[in-house]
Amino acid sequence: MSMIPPLDGLRFAFGTLSVLPVKVSRWDREAARGGMLGAPLVGLVVGGVAGVAGLLLLVLGASALLAAVASVAVPAVLTRGLHLDGLADTADGLGSGKPAEDALRIMKQSDIGPFGVITLLFVLLAQVGALAQVYGESWARGVVAAVVSATTARLALTLAARAGVPAARPEGLGAAVAGVVPVRGAVLAAAAVTLGAVGAGALFGAYDALRAGLAVLAALAVAELLLRHCTRRFGGVTGDVFGGLAETAGTTALVVLTLAL
Repeated sequence: MSMIPPLDGLRFAFGTLSVLPVKVSRWDREAARGGMLGAPLVGLVVGGVAGVAGLLLLVLGASALLAAVASVAVPAVLTRGLHLDGLADTADGLGSGKPAEDALRIMKQSDIGPFGVITLLFVLLAQVGALAQVYGESWARGVVAAVVSATTARLALTLAARAGVPAARPEGLGAAVAGVVPVRGAVLAAAAVTLGAVGAGALFGAYDALRAGLAVLAALAVAELLLRHCTRRFGGVTGDVFGGLAETAGTTALVVLTLAL
C-alpha cells in the first residue's frame, strides 16, 4: 500500500465533507483513505465555527435557545445540508420496507418522503434542545459540546469507511470511500477523538471528562448499530448512509452530554 501525501488526504476530506474552498486534487482510493482518516479534523473545524457562532449570540445577549439554533445551523450550512439530506434519504429507504434495490431507488429520488421529514424534525429538535440545555449551563460547555458532537459525527464516517464494509452501489461517494480505511487506522482515530473529548471535558472536572468520553463511545455504538442495519438492508453503504450515520452519531453525543449519568 503506497503512502498518500497528507495534504491530498486533507483536501479530499475538506473538499468532500464541507463547502470550504478546498480543491480536491486527487479522487482515488488512496486519497479517499487519507480523507476519511482526516474526517474528524473536518468535524473539529465545523464544530469550532458552530461553537463560535453560539458564543457570539450569547455575548450579544441572545438566549441559550437561539445560540443552540445557530450552532445547529452552522454545520448544516458548512455541509450544504449534505448529512441531513443523507439522514432523510436513509430514513425513507429504511422506512419503505422494500427490498434493497427498491429502497436504494427511493433513496436516490430528489424528494423527501414522510419518514425522512419526521426523522429530520426529531433529530434537529433533539440537537437544538440538547445544545440549549448545555449553553444554559455555561457558554464554555456549549462550545465544547458543539465541537465534540461535530467531531464525533465525522469520526463515525471514518469507522464506516473501514475495511470489510461494502458499498451498496458501484458508483457514488459511498463506493469511493467504502472499505478504504484500515481497521487499525479507524481504531486509532476513535481512540484519539475519545481522548480528546475526555481532555476537553476535564476542563470542567472529572465528571464532565467521563461524560464526554461516554458521549463519544455511545455515539459510535449507536452509529455502528445503524451501519450494520443499513448494510443488511441495502447490501452495503451509500453516501446517504454516511450522512445518516454522521447525524445519528452527532445527535447521540449531544444527548449524552446533557444527561446526569
